[in-house]
Amino acid sequence: MNDFYMLLGVLAASAVGLWAWRRWHPASFWYGVAFPARAVLVVLTWHHVASGCKLTRRRRRWRLTLDAVPVVGPAARNAATVVEHKRRMRRVDVERAPRLGVLRPTRLGWHMRVRLHDGQVPADYERAAEGIAHAWRVHSVRVVDVKPGRVTLWATMRDPLTEVAVTPETGELLRVRPGKLENGRDWVIDFRTVPHWLNAGATQSGKSNLANAIIKGLAPQPLALVGFDLKGGVEFTPYAPRLSALATTRKECVDLLGDLVGELENRMTLCREQGARNVWNLPVALRPVPIVLLIDEVAELFLMADRSEKDEVSRTGTALLRVAQLGRAFAVHLIVCGQRIGSDLGPGVTALRSQLSGRVCHRVNDPETANMTLGDMDPAALDAARAIPAETPGVAVVAGQDGSWHRARSVFVSEDQAEQAARDHAHLTPAWDALIGTAPTTPPALDSAA
Repeated sequence: MNDFYMLLGVLAASAVGLWAWRRWHPASFWYGVAFPARAVLVVLTWHHVASGCKLTRRRRRWRLTLDAVPVVGPAARNAATVVEHKRRMRRVDVERAPRLGVLRPTRLGWHMRVRLHDGQVPADYERAAEGIAHAWRVHSVRVVDVKPGRVTLWATMRDPLTEVAVTPETGELLRVRPGKLENGRDWVIDFRTVPHWLNAGATQSGKSNLANAIIKGLAPQPLALVGFDLKGGVEFTPYAPRLSALATTRKECVDLLGDLVGELENRMTLCREQGARNVWNLPVALRPVPIVLLIDEVAELFLMADRSEKDEVSRTGTALLRVAQLGRAFAVHLIVCGQRIGSDLGPGVTALRSQLSGRVCHRVNDPETANMTLGDMDPAALDAARAIPAETPGVAVVAGQDGSWHRARSVFVSEDQAEQAARDHAHLTPAWDALIGTAPTTPPALDSAA
């Protein structure tokens, strides 16, 4: 009895210790205990999971048969029931599961590489992802990497987008951190890599919050912010201390776009004279200040009440398209936001959309906006965008940075926080007249980070 009680005490102490370990240091508990147990379970049950998800294939293999063993049961009393064959090896159909690679743990789950059977394609695993997630008892399973003959499955134990706590400031020029991706990594927007972004979303979907996070992240950097606010200035006027220019009507937008096109031509001339392909190859002393143009409600730029506005809309679309086409090489970047983005707005919107390689699609009210934002990419991204619930503001489908799409959520940045950041860094705001002059302005601080 003493040994029994001692065993119970050891088991109870172990259970309490494991609970305390998981409670007070979940990261080490996951890597030390939970993940190894999960890995063993995944490997042992993979054949059944693959079979249930219709990922197995039948192969002809040699197997040892039991034809020479007497029949067991009532018929065994009769000696004639013994079946004998000279051949005990025969080829039979065997169900084979795809070969698993090494399971590698992450902070929120694990990922592993799977070798495809002949005739399989990554779409087979995308269709089976939900079934695999239920079989493994995890939040989601995604196909995140595709190589010839192989796919990588990324399993996530819980939804990392429930709570997002990051700082938008990165300390690097033209880089902001607006939130988190569904794989637990930081969502980083690098304008040097993806120069132009399209941000679509309905009211209360988190579109304006993303703009606040971007403004807060860019405010401490030595660059110029320009705002196009077609809501009469109610969105961007509070950030005026950090804006080099603000347009609230279409006519003002046309004038500012004309100035930007002229500045692009000046920078083009400067690069040609210096033998540089873009402004980043120029000496630091000659490098012009980067410009980030934020456009709210882009549909207002292309809507026409009557034919008298046709020329103005045409000039606006042409100038905006030129800025998008030439901006990357000359450090002029676009963030285009809108509730409604559809082909019915005219060919100018479709042409502009093709230049905006970064895409962010929040919850939208109509499928046409989702199609315009993500329709030319992975169809699965379109389905994920349509499934965003209304009670999760800030959740969006993001495509652009690494060539794939992710669910992401922007960190909550209140208007007061964004306004305070604009006031705190107002001294970094370049004057518009000096910015579009022929003499380039030298950025004061973050050139070494660029």
